[in-house]
Amino acid sequence: MEKVLRGLKKIKGKLIVAAILWIVITIVFVAPLSVSIKESYVNGNFEFAELITKFGTNISNPFATIGKAFSGDYIGTFWSVLWKFSLFYILVMALGLWKAMPKHEYDDIEHGSSDWCENGEQYKVLSKNKGILLAEKHYLPITKRGNINVLVVGRIWFSENLLHMLYLMPTSY
Repeated sequence: MEKVLRGLKKIKGKLIVAAILWIVITIVFVAPLSVSIKESYVNGNFEFAELITKFGTNISNPFATIGKAFSGDYIGTFWSVLWKFSLFYILVMALGLWKAMPKHEYDDIEHGSSDWCENGEQYKVLSKNKGILLAEKHYLPITKRGNINVLVVGRIWFSENLLHMLYLMPTSY
């Protein structure tokens, strides 16, 4: 149940857009289609060519057609087409919700730390003012014992990375 609620929360805005889209499609497409289906019966037989011509006429004025769809002769056809369309639309929305649900309990949780240390803890290893520049106001001291390897990421021809690389070349084996 919690996964479903997290999935709903994740796509709440998309559900609102989907509801508005359902209303628009009902007005613009379903109502003209249902009126056209009703009008395409000639002498009790369904005529596909008549459906196409009537649909083209009805879709050009959807607001008049929706008024016509709620009139006495057309209402049964309108509800029949509307529930079939709505069922298909709900199935597509359920598939979208299923795809949007978190796959496991650790979705959207950061795996690791993106911070430098807290409360001066970093200065046990790092220097405040001199050494190999790691970030603004964070230096790796040259006199540190042990491994002082630094991975340089980015284009080497820009100043900091180039100087960094040139500085580390004589100390590397």
